[in-house]
Amino acid sequence: MPDATPLLVIRGLSIGIRQADDTLLPVIDDLDFSIRAGETFALVGESGCGKSLTALALMRLLPPGIHITGGEVFLQGRELLALPEAVMRELRGGDMAMIFQEPASSLNPVLTIERQIGETLRLHLNLTGRARREYAETLLAQVGISDPARRLSEYPFQLSGGMKQRVMIAIALAARPRILIADEPSTALDVTVQAQILELLQNLQAEYGMALLLITHDLGVVARMADRIGVMYAGQLVERAGRDAFFRAPQHPYSRALFAALPESAQHGQHLSALPGQAPAFTALPSGCRFADRCAKQKREDRKQCLTQTPLMEKQGNDVWVRCHFRETGNRERKTVKSPAVEPPHTDPSPAPLFSAHGLRVHFPIRKGVLQRTHGFVRAADGVDLDLTPGRTLALVGESGCGKTTVGRALMHIIPATDGEFFWRGKRLNPRDKAEAKRLRQSMQMVFQDPYASLNPRMNVGEILREGMLALNAVRSEQEARERCAALLLQVGLKAEHASRYPHEFSGGQRQRIAIARALAVSPRVILCDEPTSALDVSVQAQILNLMQDLQAELGIAYLFITHNFAVVEYLAHEIAVMYLGRIVESGPAAAVLAAPAHPYTRALLSAVPRIEGGREIIRLEGEAPSPANPPPGCRFYPRCKDAMPVCKENYPPMTPLATNRKVACWISEDRGVVGDPSSLTSSPP
Repeated sequence: MPDATPLLVIRGLSIGIRQADDTLLPVIDDLDFSIRAGETFALVGESGCGKSLTALALMRLLPPGIHITGGEVFLQGRELLALPEAVMRELRGGDMAMIFQEPASSLNPVLTIERQIGETLRLHLNLTGRARREYAETLLAQVGISDPARRLSEYPFQLSGGMKQRVMIAIALAARPRILIADEPSTALDVTVQAQILELLQNLQAEYGMALLLITHDLGVVARMADRIGVMYAGQLVERAGRDAFFRAPQHPYSRALFAALPESAQHGQHLSALPGQAPAFTALPSGCRFADRCAKQKREDRKQCLTQTPLMEKQGNDVWVRCHFRETGNRERKTVKSPAVEPPHTDPSPAPLFSAHGLRVHFPIRKGVLQRTHGFVRAADGVDLDLTPGRTLALVGESGCGKTTVGRALMHIIPATDGEFFWRGKRLNPRDKAEAKRLRQSMQMVFQDPYASLNPRMNVGEILREGMLALNAVRSEQEARERCAALLLQVGLKAEHASRYPHEFSGGQRQRIAIARALAVSPRVILCDEPTSALDVSVQAQILNLMQDLQAELGIAYLFITHNFAVVEYLAHEIAVMYLGRIVESGPAAAVLAAPAHPYTRALLSAVPRIEGGREIIRLEGEAPSPANPPPGCRFYPRCKDAMPVCKENYPPMTPLATNRKVACWISEDRGVVGDPSSLTSSPP
């Protein structure tokens, strides 16, 4: 149980950005909250609302030009803002520590793991030599990294994303801080690795009794981890409440809008309640309520008060504070939607596939030595079968490194396939025919994970959209291309005048809309979407999912949706294919697979998804996934499967049909019986 005495107290914290005329532009306004020892306080809200800026201010790590303009910050009764930098340097990494959002950019790429952990141990614990190395090994073992002695001599690029995040946690916890600030510690991680990281933080918090400030926009993670929640919007706290009260009955209209934007399986085929517009820019903050322009519950006759008067943070109930002129006066409970029953198998014949891939293999050679001779292969995709049907969405899910993105790029001929057959409307394609590949490129387009990295920063939006049309002869003239460009921008919810702007002038959600418009520019029949919503807030994600669903209904587009977000899969997908180490291990109708997964890997993935309602026991996957350069014989999942049998180690299971139009590659079925005939195979496939 958390200690009743606050460990960290923030009173009236305000932050401003220095302008060219030397004035300070306010961005964070009058922030108040506290955290007790052993407690987790979650700070949630959209990107750009000021969450990370608040964390940097508490650590006194604000970048040049951004200043604390008011307020007080107390750590164990000690005022941090009044301390000289030399004293703060001792506190950072000692009494206070921070896990940054992106471990790959936070770890020094030219220093070994031992050097980076050792720096903290030397500065704060005065450890040197053998004692320092032994304690560094203990820290790595404590955060769940196997063979820590070997890992200490490695560099960050030799570690997976989950392992880099664990190293960051080990560095942050090296001096056993009293408070740990975790800025989106699991956003870019797979659900299995995310579950391990969150469990690790909970265990270490219980062991050390430290306070945890958790910054996230994932309400499932908040439901699992938080004791109390603060909701930020446009630099202000708009609601502060205990976990049970917040998830039972959120009071502020913005909090309720966040819940309404969450995709749920019961909403399949329906529009999500996306927030209209965008949060106000810090250069144009309204004088009244900062949420007024987007508030669906605002009363027309009281609009003047919302636009002219800033609401105060007032107590609503037991440990519930709300900043709203017209907050709910009753105990308004949040509506929950139950998942529908499993869809029965279709009796009507399915439409013919638009595009199919059979036996797709992508093997990357491993070259060594001066002569760069091939010494093996990385089997990124190793016998994948996929069918894409008009007007339907196939979700391809699995952990990072399983080959999902490789499959998508091979289907687009961005990378060459080692083996396999491709069919368009039943006709076999010749991947070496350049003219045929160009026609296929017009029929199939891709939306990449990072829209900012995939859009040319030197081209404006109009040039980006027209480039594909002109290159693939999708239009007859430059004038027709300009007219189609304007129509595309309107189609994806932007304005025609946005064609003259550059990518850096748009928000993340708007850039993703531009990426979708670029894919639509040549009228494709298939769109491959590689994690298109992974970095988006739930409100922006709802807008993108609504757009994709509208386009599919209007144009009959087939989607291959590559993701590890199962909430999106439940909402958007018609079929699902689960991938592990280059192979499809289970496939079928999404509702059937998600309701009763047959493969143990699928069950482990679904159990690790953080859910608001909770109640699901997590199936822990031991160890890391094997290397695709040296996959195990037989079933590739058996080293991590607690139900593995001798046959699993010897023979790869065939893809066996089950009920509800599903298939599974497993020797053990969902009812614990044996699937297939083990004697029919003599060895695992090559």
